[in-house]
This record gives sequence, C-alpha cells and structure tokens, in this order.
Amino acid sequence: MSALSSTATPAAEQGKSIWKAVFAALIGNTLEWFDLSVYAYFALTISKVFFPASDPAVSLFMAFATFGISFLIRPLGAAVLGSYADRQGRKKALTLSIMLMLAGTAMIAIMPGYAAIGIVAPIGILLARLLQGFSAGGEFGSSTAFMMEHAPQKTRNFVASLQFASQGFGVVIASLFGYFLTTGLNDQQMLDWGWRVPFFFGLILGPVGLYIRNTVDESPAFKESEPGSRPLREVLVSQKTLLLVAMGVLIVSTASNFMIKYMPSYASTTLNIPQSSGFLATLTGGLILTLVTPVVGYITGYVSRIKIMLWASIIYILAIFPAFFWLNKVPSATSLLLVVSMMALIKAVYFAPLAALMADVFPIQTRVTGMSLSYNLSVTIFGGFAPVIATGLIALTGSQLAPSFYLIGAAALSITALLVASRKLKLV
Repeated sequence: MSALSSTATPAAEQGKSIWKAVFAALIGNTLEWFDLSVYAYFALTISKVFFPASDPAVSLFMAFATFGISFLIRPLGAAVLGSYADRQGRKKALTLSIMLMLAGTAMIAIMPGYAAIGIVAPIGILLARLLQGFSAGGEFGSSTAFMMEHAPQKTRNFVASLQFASQGFGVVIASLFGYFLTTGLNDQQMLDWGWRVPFFFGLILGPVGLYIRNTVDESPAFKESEPGSRPLREVLVSQKTLLLVAMGVLIVSTASNFMIKYMPSYASTTLNIPQSSGFLATLTGGLILTLVTPVVGYITGYVSRIKIMLWASIIYILAIFPAFFWLNKVPSATSLLLVVSMMALIKAVYFAPLAALMADVFPIQTRVTGMSLSYNLSVTIFGGFAPVIATGLIALTGSQLAPSFYLIGAAALSITALLVASRKLKLV
C-alpha cells in the first residue's frame, strides 16, 4: 500500500500542477475577451456617452474606430511582452500582462462621460483601450506556451484548444451582461450607469487571476531550455516565413470572431432587430465556442489538424454568403441566432487546433515572441478593424451583405496559409 501511495502521489501532484497552470493561463485570456466583447457589445451606448455627434452613425463609427485603433498597439505589446517571456519566463510576462489589463479596465469603468469633462473623456477611453491593447499583445502567446509546456505531449492539442474555449467563455459572460442589462434597464439607465457594470465586474475577476498567476510554477520546458538573447530579432530576420504562415492561418478565425462581436450593432442598425436579440445570439455563439472547441481539440489528437481546418474554411466560404442573404431576407431574432450559431460552430471547429498549430510553428526559444507577433498582427489587421470594415463596406457598396464578402476573402487567405504549413513546414 505504501508503495502504491508513493507512486500515485507524484502523479496526482503533477496533474494538479498542470491544471493549476492551465487555469492561471485561461483566467487572464477570459478577462481579455470579456473586456473586448463588452466594449464591442456596448458600442452603441459608449458612442453616445463618449462620442456624441449629430449623426448617430458618426458616433458609432468613432466608437468602433477607437476599438480598432487600440489594436494598432497590440503588435508593440507582442514584441515587448513576447520577447520578455522568451528571455525572462512565461510566468513573469503573464503577471505583468494582467496587471496592465486591470489598469485599462479600471480607467474605462470610472471615466466620466463627454458631457462632464468634454474632449478629455474620449481621449481617456482611447488611452485605456491602448493600455488594454498593449497588455493583450503579450497575453495569447505567453498563456498558450505556458499551458502547452506544462502539458504532456499526448494532451497538448486538447490543452491548447482550451485557450480558445476561454475566449468563448469570455463572450458568454459579456453576452449575459449585455442581455440582462439591455432588457432590465431603460435607455437612460444604460447611458447613466448600466454600461459600466460589466467593467466593474472585470475589476473583481482580475485580482483572482493575478493571485493565481503569482503562485503557479514556471513552465518546465522554459526552465530546461537556454533562452535566446534576442528573440524578436530572430523572428523578424530569420523566421519571417514562419511569422507569415502563423498570421495567415489565423485570418479567418479572427475575422469571424470580431464579426460575431459586431452582430448586435449590425442587428440594431442594419436589420432593425432589437439589440437584446443580438446579445442572445452572441451568447449562444459563445456557448458553442466554449463547449465545441475542447471536443474538437481532443479529436485533433487523432486526426490531422490541417485537414480539419481546411474543411472548416471551405465550408465557411460556401455557407457565409447564403447565410447573410437569408438573414437580410428574413430578419428576425431567430434568423440572427441561427446565423451567428452557424458562424460560431464552423469557427469552433477551425479554432480548436489553431493554438497548438501556431505554437508548433516556432521553436521554444522564440515561441512566445513568434506567436504573440503573428497573433496580434493578424488580429490587428483582420480582426480589430472588422466592424469598421463591415460598416464601411455596407456604406460603400450599398449592400447589407457586404460583411460576408470580407469573411469569404479571409477564409481564402487562411486556406493558402494552411497549404503552405502542410507542404513546406510539414505540419499535420
């Protein structure tokens, strides 16, 4: 009995250590996507509080532009925090990232509106979003590498898929706030204080993540490796092809992700569907991402990741235009929910193997820098400005189907990158 106990205890302790590391990584990622989703979902209200204009469309455009501009600093955060993680450790970078994120969230939560302090208000919101963007720049690469380097080889795909499942969970929480606040409060209450509630919730969640990240062990793989002295230079000079491939495989995922976040505003301004119905649709989409992604992540331990992602991209190209066409022909809460659910389901299948694939593109000495840069460059170019691009395409073409054109182009680019990853990098 004593021999059995002595052999079981280390295994149990190792399992406990792995899942503590996973939770430490995921809680910050959940907070990041919760904050992102809340800002996007409440863009209509935020536009009135901080960007008032005679034309509501101009106010909404300014709110989404601020959302998009904040993504421009994410590559800088990726370069700084990513190289810091590759030189000093994943744990230190994760702790710094969540502290910066909390600071930005606090600024948004307490910022007085334009009516109270004038032009300082929108400038303050922009600065807060820039701070959050810088923080988020290092979050994905650090947290994904941290989880995967703690996990046994046979469970790495599954553990990495939890990264994106946590994004779905952040969407779920944000959507619940959006739905209950917009159905329980009137317009004036939402303008006065309702939109601030979820940001204050984020300030409660953040310190929990900070505590856990401070108490977890550093990644074993990082401790056993010899950190490079200049990981950023190595990625930009010697690993440019790897960087472009990692960016490319992410394009359709990030474009669809931010298009889903745009749907409550699209439903309200373009389809005349109540905004609360948009939140219900995104809530359903978030649940699908949270639940389906780990299942597909487990399956990819036995089936080719590239094949799964290629088929998901092809289905997306074939389905997205008919879906938007039908939604505009039969605009209703039900049709909106079905279209968003379809987008989320295809995205979850594509999403699940993505984090592990991106991590395998780069060697351990530059893994966080490479993942952080590729992720944030792609998110900045193809994701952060997706709502602005969608709004602009609708205005430019006069077609309410224009968002589907953008998503088809994004899927085609990702298919190209997947083929390169398969044939030249020999990834499967």
